[in-house]
Amino acid sequence: MHNNFSEHADVLKLMPKLYPKISQAITWIIDCYQNDHQTLWCGNGGSSSDCLHAVGELVGRFKLERQALPAITLGAELATNTAWSNDYNFADIFARGIEAHGQAGDVLIGISTSGNSANIIQAIKKAEKLNIKTIGLLGKNGGKLKKLIDLPIIVPSQDIPRIQEMHITIIHIICEELEKSLFKND
Repeated sequence: MHNNFSEHADVLKLMPKLYPKISQAITWIIDCYQNDHQTLWCGNGGSSSDCLHAVGELVGRFKLERQALPAITLGAELATNTAWSNDYNFADIFARGIEAHGQAGDVLIGISTSGNSANIIQAIKKAEKLNIKTIGLLGKNGGKLKKLIDLPIIVPSQDIPRIQEMHITIIHIICEELEKSLFKND
């Protein structure tokens, strides 16, 4: 148990190197919302759960009583996902969601601990075609996604649990800063 906390603290000490990229992500998302656009989130497994968590904080509330912010977790619709995956290809499931819901001016946030998720790679490619900015919460060395994503934020760890812990911390920071900026007069 002590090792888990120690490893968490070690990764946390490295996070200040990511402040400029996290600040840039916050700026892009604020701009997105100020221009009546939405955020689209995608991930697999635990990262999918992080997307649901983020969208819950944005549509619901984080710390402030405020209006909802438009956000969607791509891939959250079980019937759509299984139908598309069965008839076509699971690697295209998030790209298909972007085709249905995305518009120029939106921001796509892809979460992948490895940076190599095929369905997120396809989503990034679709977003690029639609002039949707892309942010990646990644881990390890950033994988294939680090070169495809407009703004890769790579947690400096090889350990999936530590990467996921930092991803959720970054999500909470984003939510708090969005509320401070967008609802400071409420």
